[in-house]
Amino acid sequence: MGTKSTGLSALTGLAVTSPAASAPNGAEPLPQSVAMNSWYLQWTPEQRAIGYRNMDKIDATHVVRRGPSVHVLPEAARQIAPRCTWKGEAMDLDSYMKATRTSGVIVLKDGQVVLERYGLGRTEKDRWLAQSVSKSVTAILAGAAIQDGYIKSMGAPVIDCIPEMKSSAYEGVTVRQLFTMTSGVKWNEDWHDPNSDGYRAGRCCYEAGVDPIVAYMRLLPRAAEPGARYNYSTGETDIAGILVSNAVGKPLSEYLSEKLWQPYGMEEDANWIVDRFGRDRGGSGISMTLRDYARIGQFMLDGGKAGAAQVLPSDWLVDAISAQVTFPTRQRGHAAVGYGYSWWIYKDSYAALGSDGQAIFVYPQDRVVIAVNSAWPVPNTPEDWQELEAAFVPVLHAEAVLRR
Repeated sequence: MGTKSTGLSALTGLAVTSPAASAPNGAEPLPQSVAMNSWYLQWTPEQRAIGYRNMDKIDATHVVRRGPSVHVLPEAARQIAPRCTWKGEAMDLDSYMKATRTSGVIVLKDGQVVLERYGLGRTEKDRWLAQSVSKSVTAILAGAAIQDGYIKSMGAPVIDCIPEMKSSAYEGVTVRQLFTMTSGVKWNEDWHDPNSDGYRAGRCCYEAGVDPIVAYMRLLPRAAEPGARYNYSTGETDIAGILVSNAVGKPLSEYLSEKLWQPYGMEEDANWIVDRFGRDRGGSGISMTLRDYARIGQFMLDGGKAGAAQVLPSDWLVDAISAQVTFPTRQRGHAAVGYGYSWWIYKDSYAALGSDGQAIFVYPQDRVVIAVNSAWPVPNTPEDWQELEAAFVPVLHAEAVLRR
């Protein structure tokens, strides 16, 4: 496992060799404005369409190694051809993908591919930045660490694995409360606000021998008692990633390779962006191919098993995809009714969701998995999430169920 960086690292702020002069995998060169502007929200939609599939050329990353065999996703004899609606206008799938800047969509029914389509110049070999879908993957690794005996339980104290958090607001917080975002620690996620925690956490708090996110998070005050209130926090899952890494004694990327990428048979290597301390970010930063997004959903649907190996405890998995927190109103624009262990819970499905239209939806009763990647014109708008959740994904689900 090595760290790769041929561009400006968003997490270290250190300029290294610019990728603008080279073409990733022989493809088009990255514009200088992409290569040298590492704050993704400031990229244009066109820059994101290139940058999201070339993060290992822009940021420092660890490689998540695939194994020698591949979990085959056979193509179903009959494919689906959905008609979609966007902003009230009916259109075919290609028109919808172009209008919504969708780079890929894949639908599995009973483990078979009933739809696979690409856009924005992407191919089946191109990885795509997962954004906060990474949070759900970090949760999978927590479940694996419990199965392996590295973490006692979801009720274990955070300070057991991150002793630097003693005497902070995280003393008294459990692993479960990290993954349900109910620590009670004050956090402002607004990435557009330069005074928010989301914006500032990656840009301050240098302490010798201490991960910068730990140094920042342990200074935050308490806003509520642990377990009393849900508050979405990427910093929380970054801390959760450090906790898992400390518990297993290796980087998240290496553990992910051992527990999922190799034994389940992912098709391509993945990349995971590292922070300024050289650690994989638990809250974001994985890039993978569209088919491997779908395989994550299928792994969950398969009961957390990789071959004969039970990677996730069965009771843990039930809790992970059940509403540990219920939502009386919309959260961050989503129609989810609750939140599990970094998985969003819907009435008939559960999902891993990431900014700018990254998603894995799993429908357990119907044995359907849907993965979507996008580079929306404006990242993370509630209106776009409502279109995806209320129109596009339900149409794909219904078409897959009705396929004969």
